[in-house]
Amino acid sequence: MNENIFIFSTILVLKSFFKKEAGDFSVKKERIFALDIGTRSVVGLILEQTDDQYTVLDLFMKEHKARAMHDGQIHDIVAVAEIITEVKRHLEEKHGNLTKVCVAAAGRSLKTERAKAEVNITGKPMLTKEDILYLELSAVQAAQAIVAEEQQTDHTHSYYCVGYSVLHYSIDQEVIGNLIDQQGELASVDIIATFLPRTVVDSLIKALNRANLKLDALTLEPIAAINVLVPVSMRRLNVALVDIGAGTSDIAITNEGTVVAYGMVPNAGDEITEAVSEQLLLDFPVAEKVKRQLWEQDYVQVKDILGFETEISKDEVIGQILPAVDNLATEISNEVKSLNNGLPPKAVMLVGGGSMTPELPKQIAQLLGLPENRVAIRGADAIQGLTFSEHISNGPENITPIGIAISARNMPIKYVSFTINEQSSHMFAVKELTVSDCLLASGLAIKNLYGKPGLASFITLNGQSLTLPGTYGKEPIIIKNGLECQLDDIVHDGDQLTVEKGADGIRTSVKIKDLLDDVPEKLAMINGQKYPVHMRISRNGQDSDLHAVIQDGDVIYTKYPETIDELIHILQLDELHSLLRPFRIKMNGKEMFFPYFSGQILLNGNEVTSHEKLPNHIDLTIVQKMIPTIQNLSLLLQHSIHRSITVFYEEQPITIQKTAVEYVKNGIRLDPDTIIIDGDQIEYKENPNDGFIFQDIFQYVEVHKPEEAKGNFSLKINSNEATFYSPIRDGDHLEIVWPIRAN
Repeated sequence: MNENIFIFSTILVLKSFFKKEAGDFSVKKERIFALDIGTRSVVGLILEQTDDQYTVLDLFMKEHKARAMHDGQIHDIVAVAEIITEVKRHLEEKHGNLTKVCVAAAGRSLKTERAKAEVNITGKPMLTKEDILYLELSAVQAAQAIVAEEQQTDHTHSYYCVGYSVLHYSIDQEVIGNLIDQQGELASVDIIATFLPRTVVDSLIKALNRANLKLDALTLEPIAAINVLVPVSMRRLNVALVDIGAGTSDIAITNEGTVVAYGMVPNAGDEITEAVSEQLLLDFPVAEKVKRQLWEQDYVQVKDILGFETEISKDEVIGQILPAVDNLATEISNEVKSLNNGLPPKAVMLVGGGSMTPELPKQIAQLLGLPENRVAIRGADAIQGLTFSEHISNGPENITPIGIAISARNMPIKYVSFTINEQSSHMFAVKELTVSDCLLASGLAIKNLYGKPGLASFITLNGQSLTLPGTYGKEPIIIKNGLECQLDDIVHDGDQLTVEKGADGIRTSVKIKDLLDDVPEKLAMINGQKYPVHMRISRNGQDSDLHAVIQDGDVIYTKYPETIDELIHILQLDELHSLLRPFRIKMNGKEMFFPYFSGQILLNGNEVTSHEKLPNHIDLTIVQKMIPTIQNLSLLLQHSIHRSITVFYEEQPITIQKTAVEYVKNGIRLDPDTIIIDGDQIEYKENPNDGFIFQDIFQYVEVHKPEEAKGNFSLKINSNEATFYSPIRDGDHLEIVWPIRAN
């Protein structure tokens, strides 16, 4: 069986060989010309594509003659065009006329900025996906404004947003995973966004035109390297790719299936070269050569600026330049964590010539807290389906130009034209272009597209200040080619967009009852009769009701009666209310209180005062304790209205009394049964105690002279002779004795 498999495999190989020898015209071959226009040099590359296979046919590098580039931006278009022309001519000598080229905007020209946007959501319906997108775009525009300010320009739309990533959402300053359906007072989003200046692309195209080249396709350098080293299937992993060139180190971060952030560190291979130059006293070009020898040799021969030749071991040179390596590793690690929301990625790929700096991968791994095998240098040989001509290196220094050629052709940045509110605009679509990207490119202020909130009403309820916000403004209406669309809808070349500002909110119409959680009706039993107890509502000092519509500035009080006194007052039971007051009169000009003339209050069977708090169940009995008469007043004052004695006349008991205290109101003497009214002014005086005399009895008895009597009568007290003025005492026996005529 194994023998048959071998024979079958051999036949297939031979068929494939003879097919290629004979020429298979179904195989499509295409040559791609790409340029990597860097800060120090321009690299030209000829790549041949055969279906999904690529071959690097030729590569030529030419350094700039002057400082024509700075941080990825062309500062001298003419000088850069001259170098491009020289590279082009050199490659044309072997490969024929070149008219179209693939290029990349340098990653170091990308501007990355963090920003935050927040919105008040008090009383707003739950947040939707569209609300969150608008909030994110507001944060992106805030970042765009920061970038523009740093570049000293007022034109925020001079920057393409090539991508942004949400760092985190928050509700009321608390970080939360997702804002959808969340409620609170303040929602916010923190983002990190990356921008590409329009001038970078514009100057790049102008330099190509001066070199008689037409832009075939455009990409970004970090995207170029990512596309050939980290396929889409791997981008769900959190990986950092660092392209360490001569002047800068460009960084791209992948996560959750896409490239989420770009960044740049203004430190790279030249700093290591300068360290070699300083430590070994070498001219910069010589130091650059020595640095590259360290990648392959254990010893290097150097001739310093004083003319001394020395052989130095690789380890010794590394020891001397280690501070510079540490510094580069630190800057790269800090930027990676910053772009990755403060966390280290799962792995780091290093490309570019500077990536081969000794000890650099190890130092980066330590600073990021990663195992050493999670930080690796990746050469061009890691690109699947790629072969090289013999004279071309497959090291990490050639990753970027190869990536430009492959990415610019397979995944170019599309140039999309569109109109927004009848104004023509265009932009390079680094990713699939959406409506939100077009809004950012147009310069429209996202926060101004939402309708303004309605005016708020400021009121006072039961002493507490309240703000009643107006209704929220509506979100903008976006029309694409005549149909309403969403922010994340895809935009294609030639699409027409119209953006209408959302409708403004209005002042909310709120009734008093809308501010109250519950308005129960209570019931009170008072002296056996049922009374409903309603909430009392006062608005601006006037009685109101639950259905009154609240106006700005209203002062509202709502309350149920809290005490017995308040309940009787609200029910307007005036007769009972008078019983709750302390009974007060003035006696001889002095104010005096008589609780016994007030009411007795029984609440659910217990005696209480009028200030007692009302429970839920109310059964009141209010009765007067004592009728306020002069007689009862004298009892309370411990006054005796009369002084009296009981004597016997003709053996019959007779009670004799005299007024002891007199009560007068308004000059009129008051009888004991006179009713006193709360607030009366009463005068009283005590009569002197002169005692009783015999003649006082004549007020109570009638004296009849017997028919048989003769002569004058005599008075006797207890059988003793007395006169009309003789004093009498309690219990005395009084007599009037008449002489009797003899028969």
